Amino acid sequence: MTKRRSRGDGSLFWHEARQRWVAVASLGYDPSGKRIQKRASGKTKTEAKAKLKEVLRDHEDGLAIAPTGYTVRDAVNDWLMFGLVGRDAATLSACTSLSRTHVIPSLGARKLRDLSAEDVDRWLAVKAKALSTRTLQGVHSCLNRAVKRAMARDKVKRNVVELCSIPKGQPGRPSKALTLAQADAVLTAASNTTMHAYVVLALLTGARTEELRALTWDHVFLKGKPDASPPIPPYIAVWRSVRTGGDTKTRKSRRTLALPARCVVALWKHWEEQGWDRLSAGDDWTENGLVFASAVGKALDSTNVRRAFRVAIEKAAGVNAEEWTPRELRHSFVSLLSDSGVPLEEISRLVGHSGTAVTEEVYRKQIRPVIQTGAVAMDGIFKQDHQR
Repeated sequence: MTKRRSRGDGSLFWHEARQRWVAVASLGYDPSGKRIQKRASGKTKTEAKAKLKEVLRDHEDGLAIAPTGYTVRDAVNDWLMFGLVGRDAATLSACTSLSRTHVIPSLGARKLRDLSAEDVDRWLAVKAKALSTRTLQGVHSCLNRAVKRAMARDKVKRNVVELCSIPKGQPGRPSKALTLAQADAVLTAASNTTMHAYVVLALLTGARTEELRALTWDHVFLKGKPDASPPIPPYIAVWRSVRTGGDTKTRKSRRTLALPARCVVALWKHWEEQGWDRLSAGDDWTENGLVFASAVGKALDSTNVRRAFRVAIEKAAGVNAEEWTPRELRHSFVSLLSDSGVPLEEISRLVGHSGTAVTEEVYRKQIRPVIQTGAVAMDGIFKQDHQR
């Protein structure tokens, strides 16, 4: 004799329209008196029952787990739309690009509840064959943050992405520095272009590209204070950047730099040329007080600067413009100072690093590899022995 199910065990029936077995469990009534039911379906009775047990377990855990059709694509899109509110445009653009290019095409169709650590490991292993380690960190971060947001909203029980290690990717494009001859060629090639003052200032002061794009005329002092005691030479106050909030990268990046004579000449010329641009633009001019701006006074983005920079140096002897970026003018500044014997501590202060360790780590190929101080001193101390 077939044993009758206990009260509350629910029912199991064949749904003709869906061509699936449906398992239903009753969990009482809500405050309005409406019956609370949980359902699950499967191609077989066993599958339907198993899925219903999982739904009931989620309910007992207090999780309002999302429908089984909720995918990784849904989680990533939700994060891009609502999880990045308040971030700057560059961050939003970068996260969107990484997610749309690398995360969604590979994992987007996977149901979020079914996403496993093995899935993520295999995905990262495939990506490591083509992407740099830093880009791998970026795509892993995008997926991790999307799933973490989904978990916080009870869309999934746990975040398996956090359990996965990031493999080593392909070597990134190494930064490089101009030699003295190449630097001279770049300055000469850029001399009659709109980028001349930018190139001169970047190469001769080592300021970051995001600092120069945010530099305003009220932070440029081309006359200095010759009547002060002691006299103050022409200088710029590097106090802002295009980063979120307008602050510099670190506290020590906020610095005041004396200007080489060549920078002063270039900036005076640039100021005059910008005045003509202002007159030509007329009502179309937007006054932002920026030193480096578009033909109508608007702020430049990194793409504008990179494109204009490569056009400006395309005729530089011994330099392939397509292989260089504006940020490498900063690397060249460090290299040229190091070759001239400037101490590492002073270089670190000039470029706004928090310490010499950062300068050595980031610019280790540009720092003079042979420290001669000890050898020179010992040659002096043991001069007689050396002559024997």
